[in-house]
Amino acid sequence: MTMMTPPPLEVWFSHPRSDASFVNLVIAETVSASENQQVEDPPTLKYRWTIENFSRLNTKKLYSDIFHVVGYKWRVLIFPKGNNVDHLSLYLDVADSATLPYGWSRYAQFSLAVVNQIHGKYTIRKDTQHQFNGRESDWGFTSFMSLSELYDPSRGYLVNDTFVIEAEVTVRKVVDYWSYDSKKETGYVGLKNQGATCYMNSLLQTLYHIPYFRKAVYHMPTTENDMPSGSIPLALQSLFYKLQYSDNSVATKELTKSFGWDTYDSFMQHDVQELNRVLCEKLEDKMKGTVVEGTIQHLFEGHHMNYIECINVDYKSTRKESFYDLQLDVKGCRDVYASFDKYVEVERLEGDNKYQAENHGLQDAKKGVLFIDFPPVLQLQLKRFEYDFMRDTMVKINDRYEFPLQLDLDKDNGKYLSPDADRRVRNLYTLHSVLVHSGGVHGGHYYAFIRPTLSHLWFKFDDEKVTKEDAKKALEEQYGGEEELPQTNPGLNNTTFKFTKYSNAYMLVYIRESDKEKIMCDVDEKDIAEHLRIRLKKEQEEKEHKKKEKAEAHLYTIIKVARNEDLMEQIGKEIFFDLVDHDKVRAFRIQKQLPFNHFKEEVFKEFGIPVQFQRFWLWAKRQNHTYRPNRPLTPQEETQSVGQLREVSNKTHNAELKLFLEVEIGPDLHFLPPPLKTKEEILLFFKLYDPEKEDLKFVGRLFVKSLGKPTEVFSKLIEMAEFPPNEEIDLYEEIKFEPTVMCEHIDKRISFKSSQLEDGDIICYQKSLTSTNRNQFRYPDVPSFLEYVRNRQCTSLPVPLPLLLNHTTYDAIGFAVGLIGTTISNGLIALEEDGSEFEVVFFRALEKPKEEDFSLELSKLFTYDDVVERVARQLGVDDPSKIRLSSHNCYSQQPKPQPIKYRGVDHLVDMLVHYNQTSDILYYEILDIPLPELQGLKTLKVAFHHAIKEEVVIHIIRLPKNSTVADVINDLKTKVELSRPDAEVRLLEVFYHKIYKIFPPGEKIENINDQYWTLRAEEIPEEEKSLGLHDRLIHVYHFTRDSNQNQMQVQNFGEPFFLVIKEGETLTDIKIRIQKKLQVPDDEFSKWKFAFISLGRPEYLQDSDIVSNRFQRRDIYGAWEQYLGLEHSDTAPKKAYTTNQNRHTFEKPVKIYN
Repeated sequence: MTMMTPPPLEVWFSHPRSDASFVNLVIAETVSASENQQVEDPPTLKYRWTIENFSRLNTKKLYSDIFHVVGYKWRVLIFPKGNNVDHLSLYLDVADSATLPYGWSRYAQFSLAVVNQIHGKYTIRKDTQHQFNGRESDWGFTSFMSLSELYDPSRGYLVNDTFVIEAEVTVRKVVDYWSYDSKKETGYVGLKNQGATCYMNSLLQTLYHIPYFRKAVYHMPTTENDMPSGSIPLALQSLFYKLQYSDNSVATKELTKSFGWDTYDSFMQHDVQELNRVLCEKLEDKMKGTVVEGTIQHLFEGHHMNYIECINVDYKSTRKESFYDLQLDVKGCRDVYASFDKYVEVERLEGDNKYQAENHGLQDAKKGVLFIDFPPVLQLQLKRFEYDFMRDTMVKINDRYEFPLQLDLDKDNGKYLSPDADRRVRNLYTLHSVLVHSGGVHGGHYYAFIRPTLSHLWFKFDDEKVTKEDAKKALEEQYGGEEELPQTNPGLNNTTFKFTKYSNAYMLVYIRESDKEKIMCDVDEKDIAEHLRIRLKKEQEEKEHKKKEKAEAHLYTIIKVARNEDLMEQIGKEIFFDLVDHDKVRAFRIQKQLPFNHFKEEVFKEFGIPVQFQRFWLWAKRQNHTYRPNRPLTPQEETQSVGQLREVSNKTHNAELKLFLEVEIGPDLHFLPPPLKTKEEILLFFKLYDPEKEDLKFVGRLFVKSLGKPTEVFSKLIEMAEFPPNEEIDLYEEIKFEPTVMCEHIDKRISFKSSQLEDGDIICYQKSLTSTNRNQFRYPDVPSFLEYVRNRQCTSLPVPLPLLLNHTTYDAIGFAVGLIGTTISNGLIALEEDGSEFEVVFFRALEKPKEEDFSLELSKLFTYDDVVERVARQLGVDDPSKIRLSSHNCYSQQPKPQPIKYRGVDHLVDMLVHYNQTSDILYYEILDIPLPELQGLKTLKVAFHHAIKEEVVIHIIRLPKNSTVADVINDLKTKVELSRPDAEVRLLEVFYHKIYKIFPPGEKIENINDQYWTLRAEEIPEEEKSLGLHDRLIHVYHFTRDSNQNQMQVQNFGEPFFLVIKEGETLTDIKIRIQKKLQVPDDEFSKWKFAFISLGRPEYLQDSDIVSNRFQRRDIYGAWEQYLGLEHSDTAPKKAYTTNQNRHTFEKPVKIYN
């Protein structure tokens, strides 16, 4: 295996940039781009309307002069006194709507502005877009601005009684989604959505359009033996190459397979920020030891300094931390600068919250964050989602939040920078991309606006579709907030409506001006490994070849040739009925005008059978839906063209011609000429059945006299079967198998003709059985065996999954599609036919849900009792009622949390169905009491944590459903060893390593759910029973944090616990108690860090800090939202009982496994 790596990263190339030029046309100016792009700017026109003596206008509405945009006539419509409102009303109108033909429509994006003639920056401008038509020929704003503001002379909108309006109109052609060509229209291609991967697509497009990042990915070493589905670097290289050179949208399946994702992961919508961090972390690891090591840090890593500085004494504590992205508050901030102001906001530590300074005691201090350096590529994550404590739910913040095209982080004399920052670096950034989330907290759609060359041209990357957009669409329209709904009929008294904009920016990517030329470097084929270029060009050539074949399909015929060898290989293995599966025989693609005799030369080249020894039979579909060889081709037919022959043979007019190639071979294994076929002879095919092995196979074909009797060919059949010469045999004709099997015994004493046998018929035969030895076999004869086979088979029709998914704004809609009677496998939907009675069901023990234990062939019509009886028999269990079954979740590939109730379903088929999908897996448990008795009880799985011993024991508690938590505790006390006989025990609800609830003793247990939450029982420590007035009971959780990730992200693990803290107690005092409680060795404990964590954000504590001062707030929802965090590595093995928590798929994080 050779390793092929491109040359090292070279000196970077910067793209020249030219700005738009404006040409003045009388009172209007037409805008056109001078950018050297593959696409043209849509026609845009600016129109300026000056109205004199405005206050003396005595008309309800007024139209401007007509102006033209690419032949379309427009005018501005104004209501000077308001359209039945106390606001100026302003609209854009199609000037010639009354004379346009029926059904006309045109689409425009436009802005209307009232010009401030004193201070231009106070000009009021509003933007919208509309599909104009006969019913809606005008569109705009009923409440554009208040009349009082307009007529106030000090405001500058009415000067010398002159009023100025501007309109900017961009006419865009209506896009036909199905015929739209992104590459042709924009020069770029999109990414296909796998179901709910729009969040990934928007991120991948953003990263791809950072050329330095793309170049680094290309330079990651890969080999020609790697497979994209198993190598993240190669899969990403392949994806980027196709984005760069393909003419069509690109699939992401290879990349997600390289992540270790399955179909289920592709239907789970995740968070862009989370995926960004995980992907960059994985790439950073893959880049180690290569020529591009450190690229991720170089591009995205910045540093900030956390500090605490005393006010009255000379003492300062600092800590440097790195970040790859910054989370900025949206709530309460009008723009990015306000968020940065909040980020570096100084907190005063005074009063009860004074800082314990080393050698100085309690001191007034100020605490905050300042930036040491910013990265070349600055990623800003906007906190659009937060927890609403009043509503007890997550909500999306759709407030208006502005972000600039240029971001100056050196503003106000570098107020965001620390004293250690290098002031020689100019932190002026230009906006590269805007990632947008459209929707709500429970789902939505992601897309991205990107400036690939940092020119004035913006493009929208929305999965497969890429469109050219103007800057306003990418910026102002993604600020969020509210928007006034334009009026449809300005002449009527319409109420003004405002609506919340649910599409808004979620992530911003800025590139530093001083690094722009390096980051936006040139990337071409020399950056791509040779083996990758060869591989991908070959893929492209194959794709083009298939495309060409498809385009030329009408010129060709597919000829499928079945031979004896195919029948031998398939019958009894892949098929049992009829003779062959034509999709699995050799197919030839032949031009229709080619004479058939010339085609025989192709057959000679393929099979080595000389032309003179070939005889071809046409297949025919019979009325009983079987498919059999019907007659040989005549010499005259063989002189015809392939196309003519297909039309003669094929009444359904498809592109295929199916043939059977008859070849005769002599005893010396040489080819023989085909025997003369007379009308008195018929060609029969023979299958042999062995009831002992339950085996059916093809043994050959024979020409027989139609007036002859079966006994005349017995010796030949016995020879073909390798039976003893005098063996008695029985013959059956295989007639049909749809909708039921018909296989009839053949009377040996009458002729083949009398038995109505003809060319292509199938005879199955076997040894004759006596009435005695028939009972030795499950299926003693051919009819019973074929009946068995027919009932156990399930015919599947493959349908590509994307055809069934209607992609809407909410990508996960695929789950709502009714996939009736389906199973999903390799992206295909198998539609099961009704009437399939038998099913091979695979059983797994519930405690080992990934391991198949045994399988049973069961009828789908078996009752609940039938199924458990057979499972019990298989497991050697005397009482079938002690078997409990659970169904399979086809999405999570795990057992359903709720087992099947006793006789809770009618038939086996009901057990196998999950949301209209059919599975072949069931899980079993062997109970210690009968299931009907168990169902009258509430079963809880409780993990008991011993007070002294370092052990956790799982106990199964079964009590009547009307029992209380106190009953559970009392029952548990009889099963566990307590530290003292009078010890008090409590029951807790633990979820993802946090304590969410202490159950009251009187709470009923019927509604307690231990499927997703862990129930933990423990003794109540003595110190908690006698809390002082100022003592606090706090939550203490373990957590870890990747040093490469932002300081805000914490990952909890281990066992959470409560701790009593005293007023005035320092961290040093508390650490002593925690170390003693957890019995951690000194050398390991010295590495631990301690932090006060509120709403997921850690504030690291010093040994001298008064911990109780941090736990003073009472407005935090739930004690778990504030806790003392113990930061250290997670070295403990996972406990078995935590596996249930993994079923809670709503909380499933983004993971890249490879």
